[in-house]
Amino acid sequence: MNKKRFENKVAVVTGAAIGIGFEIAMQLALEGAQVILNSLEAEGCNHACEKIKARGGIAKPYVGDSSKIEVIEGMVAAAVSNFGCLDIAIANTGITTFGNFFEYQPSSMKALLEVNLFGTFFLAQVAAKQMILQGQGGSVLLTSSVTGHAAHPDLAAYGMTKAGIDQLAKNLIIDLAPHQININSIVPGATLTERTQEDETYQTVWSKITPSGRPSTTLDIARAALFLVAPESRQITGQNLVIDGGWTSVGVPPPKK
Repeated sequence: MNKKRFENKVAVVTGAAIGIGFEIAMQLALEGAQVILNSLEAEGCNHACEKIKARGGIAKPYVGDSSKIEVIEGMVAAAVSNFGCLDIAIANTGITTFGNFFEYQPSSMKALLEVNLFGTFFLAQVAAKQMILQGQGGSVLLTSSVTGHAAHPDLAAYGMTKAGIDQLAKNLIIDLAPHQININSIVPGATLTERTQEDETYQTVWSKITPSGRPSTTLDIARAALFLVAPESRQITGQNLVIDGGWTSVGVPPPKK
């Protein structure tokens, strides 16, 4: 039997109860990785792990707010205590706050910065320290958004944080490359998730304005993620990989509601 691509690898994935994060965790597990799956809500976190186990994968839940340093440190420690090491860290957790620029509130900005930037930065830091201690290299992957590359109505603050995540992936090569740790970001465009499909017009609208003729699926994004964290991709680092069916190349905005 052929060896699975991520056999004996250990991964932490944040924000992984549903959507893109869950699909990444699922695909890693199906390819042999042992996964610490993080989410804020216990029920969703546990249910996600059970779905992975039902398909033969290995996943353990770690419930907590991944913007808190004690949770970040705890999930990395859980990877080591449960599976012996940490090879892959995926900072997927993010929140979206919509708002007119002139009316946007400080409370919304504070929450956005804590989750999208603080949580991402410190997971990269804590995970990289563990990888350096192990001496075998590793992979760090951050989740960005096309809104960090192209203007989008009412998403100035959100897009700013995602642009920051892309720059973090570029900047950290200085610190991580000498330790054989690669770091990149995936940059999803319009993607069919549980949340986006609550909008009944979402698929129709984005199919019309996306050159490929459809929005992405979570599997599209997960396949890109697995490519970047695979051992054979270590030479790819400091990159922001856009997965959007060509949308950012044409930049047609969705109609305002």
